[in-house]
Amino acid sequence: MARAGLTTERVVAAAADLADEAGFENVTVSALARHFGVKDASLYSHIRSLQDLRTRLALAAGGELIDRIAAAVAGREGKDALTAFAGAYREYALAHPGRYAATQSRVDPSVVAGSPALLRTAEITYGMLRAYGLDEPDLTDAVRLLRSTFHGYCALEAGGGFGAPRDVQKSWDRAVDALHVALEHWPHDEGTRPTGTPRA
Repeated sequence: MARAGLTTERVVAAAADLADEAGFENVTVSALARHFGVKDASLYSHIRSLQDLRTRLALAAGGELIDRIAAAVAGREGKDALTAFAGAYREYALAHPGRYAATQSRVDPSVVAGSPALLRTAEITYGMLRAYGLDEPDLTDAVRLLRSTFHGYCALEAGGGFGAPRDVQKSWDRAVDALHVALEHWPHDEGTRPTGTPRA
């Protein structure tokens, strides 16, 4: 491919495809340079460093993921929204393992603060959970519970970690059911009980 055709967007898109094909950890400047048929130095007109490339990939993949989740949960609330959210998350994680791995990498907080995609992720996730009557700090705790459950399940499934004969989809459905019950009966501390919630 001609060097003149290179743009930051094309470099990041190629990195995303490489991540899915070879693994996020194998996304390097040299690998991308080989893909485009140029020398490593040619890419530094479009990215500052390998870390910059991986950060851009993480933000791009995060945008793709939240776009799918947003489309799935639109017009839904409660358990329907949770089920749609979970399904879109799992579908993306399994279909795009490298991109998904990028979304799990740590990004500088100052970069996150300026990322519309990641801010939208927080807005949609917290909005769904507020429908369960949660406020801080319970919102953060609930987000961590969902993320841990979804990520752990997807990682085990992708790695062939479920060996029992029980259908994996049925177990996933039950896990989402259990999360819904947990969110509906969240164990509020006395100091964080939502306004208007009666004390036992």
